[in-house]
Amino acid sequence: MPKISEQHREERRRHVLVCAWRCFARDGFHVTSMDDVIAETGMSASGVYRYISGKDELIEAAGVESAAMFRSVFDRLLAAPEPPRPAELLRALTAELGRRPNSDLSRIAVQAWAEALRNPAVAANARAFHAELRGRLGGLARRWQALGQLPPAADPDVVGLALATLLPGLLVAQHVLGGIAVDSLVAGLRGWAGPG
Repeated sequence: MPKISEQHREERRRHVLVCAWRCFARDGFHVTSMDDVIAETGMSASGVYRYISGKDELIEAAGVESAAMFRSVFDRLLAAPEPPRPAELLRALTAELGRRPNSDLSRIAVQAWAEALRNPAVAANARAFHAELRGRLGGLARRWQALGQLPPAADPDVVGLALATLLPGLLVAQHVLGGIAVDSLVAGLRGWAGPG
């Protein structure tokens, strides 16, 4: 029997993962069975299990991949010579939601936050991503401050914490509430920034 190349192995594993994400985005982590994932791949059960150990691995990989999707959005935004203002940042994030209807990783991100309550590996990944996000957004807040777009007295790390903590709420609003007007959200944040 010919040996499978490492590239072919990675391609097959990725196929299994993407098929699982389609199932998870459509039906959720707990309704989706391994039989559903196997059927989605078009492979045999033994073929699927050659590349993954089971459903917990698929769930953990889905959480990691959804974080990577958001990381790529932030990388693109933060690499711009002119940093996006808060409203532009929120608009860009909202625009990213639902761009992959067959394996919508933003829907999976909402599920991953809930899964973190019961799965220590997913919880560790969520904590690490939130800490990384806080750091990136704190850096962005420093750029806003240098450009005079954020008051000098503001603590950039606290601004980063607030924005990173709003992200899961933005995802829930998009998928459960049918979306939220970014301008209303920004106006609310501006109003909240007053005394008290």
